[in-house]
Formats: sequence, structure tokens, C-alpha cells
Amino acid sequence: MTTVPASSVPLSRLLLATAACVADVARGQSLSERLPQVEAALRPGTQALTFYVMRHWGMARALERLLVPKAPAPPVRALLHTTLALLQAPAGAAPPYPVHTLVSQAVEAAKASKPTRFAAGLVNACLRRYVQHSAALQAQALQDDEARWNHPGWWIRRLQADHPQRWERLLEGANLAAPMVLRVNRRRTDVPTYLALLADAGLGAQPWGRDGVLLDKPARVDDLPRFADGWCSVQDGSAQLAADILLHGRTDGSERRLLDACAAPGGKTAHLLERCDADLLALDVDARRAERIAQNLQRLGLSARVSVADAADTARWWDGRPFDAILLDAPCSASGIVRRHPDVRWLRRESDLEQLASTQARLLDALWPLLAPGGVLVYATCSVFVCEGEAAVQAFLRRHSNAQRGVAPGVILPGEGPLSGEFNDNPRSGYDGFFYARLEKSHA
Repeated sequence: MTTVPASSVPLSRLLLATAACVADVARGQSLSERLPQVEAALRPGTQALTFYVMRHWGMARALERLLVPKAPAPPVRALLHTTLALLQAPAGAAPPYPVHTLVSQAVEAAKASKPTRFAAGLVNACLRRYVQHSAALQAQALQDDEARWNHPGWWIRRLQADHPQRWERLLEGANLAAPMVLRVNRRRTDVPTYLALLADAGLGAQPWGRDGVLLDKPARVDDLPRFADGWCSVQDGSAQLAADILLHGRTDGSERRLLDACAAPGGKTAHLLERCDADLLALDVDARRAERIAQNLQRLGLSARVSVADAADTARWWDGRPFDAILLDAPCSASGIVRRHPDVRWLRRESDLEQLASTQARLLDALWPLLAPGGVLVYATCSVFVCEGEAAVQAFLRRHSNAQRGVAPGVILPGEGPLSGEFNDNPRSGYDGFFYARLEKSHA
């Protein structure tokens, strides 16, 4: 069963709120933008249900096409998708609600909303038909790869080509909730001390990498000890590797000039400053997201220069002084973090990858001249697609003869961790999908 926060809100209201979010994803809006607009009392339950729907949307859409010969109006369609998805059960589990309760509440939801009231009979008939013939309808729907794997067809084919030995595990793992990992602020405390605080608060956890703590189960940040005082941050283990790779064990960062390009919301910026003293510039092209960098640094008791700028447009922001190290966490498909953002798979289009690859190359080429001889640029993407990782770096190396590869994990697969090298220190895994390359600039 999925975990839905306890609520006194009727299920029919949660279904309507969830269906509204599903309809907006269908129109291209991300849940990161949409969920904050949901009424506060409904938001926890709506998020849990909407994430569940996104993880079963391929099957739900296929079933809707079998049940309704002519596509209904978008609000009706979204309510059907929501209910049909919630009627699905992960392997070895049960659906989140009893079948007849869910069907009756979906009909009540249809009756309670003006955009769907006229179709309450259709909703009732479709859902009851599904319940009566679920096995046959599911078998028919499973002939569609999108229904079987709950990912777009192009995404499935891309993973098959990029990871021929692992693509099935990647697709299955994308429908599991990601673990919650914290980064302990070593300027305020240390991992053993913070683990003791968590235990006192009744939160089970274990060490994770150099500065991380893995919670036994997710918790609200308000329940994390001393969170408001900057003792920890929420940051996945893969993202925490950025500081290790850029600094490569060095902590003598005083007076070193660092650049964190595409820095928002500032997790990697903060980790670098927690690990070393440095003159750090954090850039982001989005003013609202740049404000989040400043807010996060303030909570953690850290300081950096934060600027709103396109990192590739160096003429507008660079002062001419070279950087000793640059972190480029480039815009990408986010295919590696789909466990945390299950709507991403449905929002992306295959054509986006070509545009993103162009942006990644433009940023790499623009920032490389800003790096001092002997300096390091770490290229990172939260993607598992080869075109945004190894292929992008190989193309960069062909364009720049003064660059060579340093020690970095390369591709990190979600649920598996780094495939080789010294960064593979977590046999239990649970990392988000990432790619890291350490590019070192020759002195000549």
C-alpha cells in the first residue's frame, strides 16, 4: 500500500485535488510548480496520491482508452486516470484503498465538481466495468509498453540502448519511492552527534558517506532536530558526491576561488562551504531560484556571493579573474531523479534531449576558459542518459586538447550507486541517478 498521510478530509476531495494536478501535468505543468498551489489541508494527501498516479499513469491511460471509445473532456479524463491508477497495485502489495470505497468516492467526486458532474454516470460505468473485467483489461493493456513499464515509449527505448543490461531494473526502480538522505553541516556538528539527536527524536538513521545520514523512513523537515538552526540539509547521496569530487579530499580551500554555475537551490554550494573556506560565486539564471540559494546559506550560517546570470554569458558577469575550481551541474532531463519527481518522465519529450545537449556543450565551452591552469571543472547532470553524460564529455575532450579526465564515478544508476571506482563505498546503494566527470586543465 502507498503511504497517505492521515487526514480527516473526505477521499472524494482528495481525488478531485489529485485529478486537478494530473490534468495540469497533462498540460505540461510540473508538480513542483503545481503542488504548492493545493490547499494546505489537502496538500500532503494530494502529493502522495499524485505521485502514485504518476507511477501508474501509463497503465491508467491505456485502460481509459479501452474503457472509453471517445476521449472524454480533460477534467473527466483526469479523474478516470486518477482512479484507475489508484486501483493498480505494485507487485506484492495491495492498492491504497479498498476497491469499492475508491469507486464510490470517485463517483462522489465527479458529482461534487461542476466540470465533471455531467459525466458522473460515465465515471461510474467505466470504473464498475473495470472492476468486473480487470484481469482481461489489464492483460490487454499490458500489450502496450507504456502501460507495462509506466514510462513513455521513447524513454524505454533510450534506456534499452544506453543500459542494455539494466534497463528493466531502472524502469522498475523508477516506480519506487526514493530514500531520504540528510547532509550534516560539519561546521555545526558531526555525523555521530546528529545520529544521536535523531535517535532521541525517535528517528532511526544510519551513516551515509562522509557527511550523510540515511533515515529509516522519510520525515518532515520540521521534525528534524535543529534543522532550523542549520545543523542539516536534505540532499541525496549522489548530490553529496559533488564536493568530494571537486575538492578531491582537499580542505585547504582558503582564498581559493570557486564557481558554482547553475547553483540553485544551493545544496552543492552549501556543501562546498561546509567543507572548505573559499571565495565562492554561485550563479543561477532564475532570480527566484537564486533567492533560494541565499535563504539556504543563511539558515546554514554560510556566506557566498550569489548572482543572477546566465553562466554561459560570461561577458556579463565574469570579472576576468580565473577560478581554481568550477562546478557545473548542468540543466538536463532529470532522468536520474524520476523516483523523486515521477512526473518528469511524462513532461519530457525526446526532442528535449538535443536542446539540452546543446545547452550543456555551450556551458562547458563558455566556462572552460575561466578556469586557471591546473584547475578542475566538475561536470554533473542528474541524468542516466548517455547523451547527457559520457557522450557530452567525450565530445568536450575532442574540442579541448588541454583537458584530461580525473577521478570521478562517471554514471551513477538510481538504486545501484556508482558502478566502479573509489566512490563506490555504499553497497546498500539508494543513490539517485547522476553523472560526474572531473576535467583537469593542463598547465601548458
